[in-house]
Amino acid sequence: MRTTVTLDPDVNRLIDDSIHRSRKSFKEVINNAIRSALSRNLKPPSPRRFRVVPHSSALRPGFDPAGFNKLADELEDAAVVEMSHRKR
Repeated sequence: MRTTVTLDPDVNRLIDDSIHRSRKSFKEVINNAIRSALSRNLKPPSPRRFRVVPHSSALRPGFDPAGFNKLADELEDAAVVEMSHRKR
């Protein structure tokens, strides 16, 4: 397909440089550049890799932090039951 396009001077220089470096025709350089630019927009961006950054902990191995929450819940339940018995 033939199309007439007016190029900005800086774009024309980039095309001329690419033609000179690659030793390809004007048509090949233009088609490859447009194909590359437009296909880049179709690809979803690659997700950033998830990275775990280790740090030293005050807890010793074998202690379950979730167990502390369970203990706090049990103590709170016991306190609520005790207060309800006091009100009677």
